[in-house]
Amino acid sequence: MDKSYEQKYHSIEEYNWWFVSRRNTILSMIGNLPKDTKILDIGCSGGVLMLALKEAGFTNVTGLDFSPEAIEQCKSKGLEKVHVMDAHYPDFKDEEFDFFIASDCLEHLEKDEVALKNWNRILKKGGNGLIFVPAYMSLWSEHDVINHHFRRYTRQELSDKSGKAGFKVTKASYWNFSLFFPTFLFRKMRNMAGKSEEQPKDHMEGFNPTVNKLLKGLISFENIFFKSTGFPVGVSTMVAVQK
Repeated sequence: MDKSYEQKYHSIEEYNWWFVSRRNTILSMIGNLPKDTKILDIGCSGGVLMLALKEAGFTNVTGLDFSPEAIEQCKSKGLEKVHVMDAHYPDFKDEEFDFFIASDCLEHLEKDEVALKNWNRILKKGGNGLIFVPAYMSLWSEHDVINHHFRRYTRQELSDKSGKAGFKVTKASYWNFSLFFPTFLFRKMRNMAGKSEEQPKDHMEGFNPTVNKLLKGLISFENIFFKSTGFPVGVSTMVAVQK
């Protein structure tokens, strides 16, 4: 992503509703794992999810990110098992991890199928993973440009590519259902107005505390249904996979 946006990303990922909601969703999905599960956070950014995992009691958490600045952020927070590494080719031995998390990472990788095969390689037999990515090319916007995304995914595409890499897909769903239609209209209107031809802008504008709290509450409510049934559409899509 653009370096100017990366700095902003690190400054808001601890409290912004989107990042908080995503972390809470992930934590709720893996809460029953043994606390000594060997977890890899692929695209760990500034380490906020890693810290949340540690606070939840997980004792063996490793992170990787392509950005040296992100890894320095992790180290400044006391995280030691972090590495500057290309997520296409994670430099770990075969079957090293019990579980991996790739939250908004795969879309940044040009060779996504290569990355998925290598994530399968470093996962133990019977191990599991969670992959979250932006959904639908119809939602493509300047936000994707400034984030250096290569693509957005449908649920079926993500499932198919995961299966091709050797994973068994145990859950596939969309996520953030309530904001799908407002986001679709907002981005289509901006694109029609030619905004995408101007200097690209991200869509992570600051929210006042009340709005931020309301949106976190909305996703928390959605997660009740997400855990049991999932959603037919959403701003993101995800798969839970097993080797």
